[in-house]
Amino acid sequence: MGAGHALVVDDDETIREVAQMALELVGGWRVTTASSGAEAVKVARTDRPDVVLLDVMLPRVDGPAILKMLRAETETRDVPIIYLTAKATAGREEEWPLNGATGVIAKPFDPMTLADDVARLIGRDA
Repeated sequence: MGAGHALVVDDDETIREVAQMALELVGGWRVTTASSGAEAVKVARTDRPDVVLLDVMLPRVDGPAILKMLRAETETRDVPIIYLTAKATAGREEEWPLNGATGVIAKPFDPMTLADDVARLIGRDA
């Protein structure tokens, strides 16, 4: 059955690829990616992910603004959103302001634990 469907939103192609491989190969997730806020909202509406991993620093529209857009949409209002950010300090993510997000994962993240970290933050067994 797999772990579910994750949408990874980051403007850095390498981050998207590493997160996708980590979630698919280690965690059994089905992964869709987006490189911008507009693309993320469109994909989230049509693909209905179980979780969104959202970069905070994106060009044009940042992560917190995208989070507000997703929360305003009927189809995506209840989807857990986890910030991916280089601004949070590893081991101190709980100090990051969530502003409606489910949790925070600091970049660089560990590809071997990413799936477990996501599952823990959204309350699923890995």
